[in-house]
Amino acid sequence: MCVPLVARSGTVWTALAHIITAVIGSGVLSLAWSVSRLGWIAGPLTMLAFASITLTSAFSLCNCYKSPDTNDGFHRNGSYLDAVQRILGKKSAWICGIIVRINFIKLGIVYTITSSISMRAIQRSNCFHREGHKAACKYGNTYYMLIFGGIQVIVSQIPDFRNTQWLSVIAAIMSFTYSSIGAALGLAKVIENGEIKGSIGGVPTSTAIQKVWSISQALGDIAFAFPFSVIFLEIMDTLKSDPPEKVTMKKASLVAVCITTFFYLCCGGFGYAAFGDATPGNLLTGFGFYEPYWLINFANACVVLHLVGGYQVFSQPLYANIEKFLAKKFPNSRFVHGDLKQMPV
Repeated sequence: MCVPLVARSGTVWTALAHIITAVIGSGVLSLAWSVSRLGWIAGPLTMLAFASITLTSAFSLCNCYKSPDTNDGFHRNGSYLDAVQRILGKKSAWICGIIVRINFIKLGIVYTITSSISMRAIQRSNCFHREGHKAACKYGNTYYMLIFGGIQVIVSQIPDFRNTQWLSVIAAIMSFTYSSIGAALGLAKVIENGEIKGSIGGVPTSTAIQKVWSISQALGDIAFAFPFSVIFLEIMDTLKSDPPEKVTMKKASLVAVCITTFFYLCCGGFGYAAFGDATPGNLLTGFGFYEPYWLINFANACVVLHLVGGYQVFSQPLYANIEKFLAKKFPNSRFVHGDLKQMPV
């Protein structure tokens, strides 16, 4: 009998890279808008609250990685869906599977659209620099979506999640870069203005319904910016066993959430302080900043490179599900099984 040889060589650093790639997305650049809707007190407190919830969830999931097994002593749950099936049963896993896969597909669509917006922003930035800040400079997204899709076709040839470590490292560096640029531009704008804009209650609205709606949108944006539970166990399954996976993953989660929260508070706070009630939906693509245009272009290029890696982090588990289904459907297919390294047992 032959089984696939699984190499688990991940460390706290590779886990940290995966988490940062999954969590810090271009949504960090829209957090200033969210803070502008919530105000100076509720905005930062909401970020800290969701950071605490995310960390608590991560620590709880650490305990779900290994389940008791009568034959081998324990069973590794290599994905969120595996853990649900092992702990809650097949019926719950069937329902959860639908939700998780829809979530993966949704994230792929969101990343494709967001990357096209950033690529278009580079073209618009060059246009504004040439023609002036009041020029129309309107361009479509379709062409850039096709480019991003073509890149993903190539990058998707990566065999599995464990082989995306190098891509996650690059993506994490890119996320640090554009987040730092966004925060620095906001701080520079505050210094230029000579005042800290914004208010305790956030942007005023004409009706209570509008206020409730804007607050709900802001809460949704912040909530969407933190969780990574759907790929938590996939990341944990890449770690070597010494030290124990649970110890490594808790350390990586704590560091990642602290780093993430720091960047979120900086981007959200400096952006709101710079623009106040006029805070754009995105600090880089909403053209709150026009100059230096080369720095804006560089930051948007970093966003695109990060999203290339982020797309794979969330898509590789979906690819694995499809491959697993095909392996069961076509057990004798050399095409399906040809890329598995095997060892006799």
